[in-house]
Amino acid sequence: MTTITVKLFAAYQEAYAQSEVVLEVAAGMTVGEVGDRIRHPFPALHPLAEVTRYGVNLGFVDPSTVVQEGDEVVLIPPVSGG
Repeated sequence: MTTITVKLFAAYQEAYAQSEVVLEVAAGMTVGEVGDRIRHPFPALHPLAEVTRYGVNLGFVDPSTVVQEGDEVVLIPPVSGG
């Protein structure tokens, strides 16, 4: 198992009512799979799957990027406002 921190923004943060969660994930899990796991308990988040951008350790990454022990993963949905 691998321990990662997932930073949550906008709709993700609203759904979880916190700004980050610490997860134990299987070795070899991708950032996209982490996003799926985060969205799973909240059906309202499911439409964000196709439009969320992912980051690992302060850099944008492809959803197929494999997470490593201690990584900080960021889920960034589209936001609007002014």
